[in-house]
Amino acid sequence: MSDDKSYKEYLANITTFIFDVDGVLTDGTITVTTEGEMLRTMSIKDGFALKTAIDAGYNLCIISGGSNEGVRKRLAALGIKDIFLGAHNKIEQLNSYLEQYNISKSQVLYMGDDIPDFPVMELVGLPCCPQDAVPEIKAISKYISHKTGGKGAVRDVIEQVLKVHGKWNGNFNAKYD
Repeated sequence: MSDDKSYKEYLANITTFIFDVDGVLTDGTITVTTEGEMLRTMSIKDGFALKTAIDAGYNLCIISGGSNEGVRKRLAALGIKDIFLGAHNKIEQLNSYLEQYNISKSQVLYMGDDIPDFPVMELVGLPCCPQDAVPEIKAISKYISHKTGGKGAVRDVIEQVLKVHGKWNGNFNAKYD
């Protein structure tokens, strides 16, 4: 992006985290069973960070083109209430969510990894991506995690925001599994 500010200057404004699923909360691979079920793997460390952010009062939202109900159950078990799966128009979902909770786009950290995330990432205050995102997404990200999708990239950004706000060490009794 053409913005000269360091991504760290945006962290203090963040009140809301929005994440894609495949390639962000997962490593982007799918295991297909003989019955045709598509299985994904998620990091417990990312789960801990998501739960910690919720317990600290941050807004959390998932906007994904995928529609795996196992993913919905996992994220709901962590306490995420706003889960939009099968979202083919991510801008529409973003705008609806922000309007519902009266959130400014400048307060949003969005992490995506691939072309469907591009339009949304252009609109938010802090567009981020995992280290293994596609080049087009890296080009518009204000922060590129040193971690890959499904392997700690989500925890990386959550931990940084919560540390800036002095809220990272406050809740080590969160249940995250």
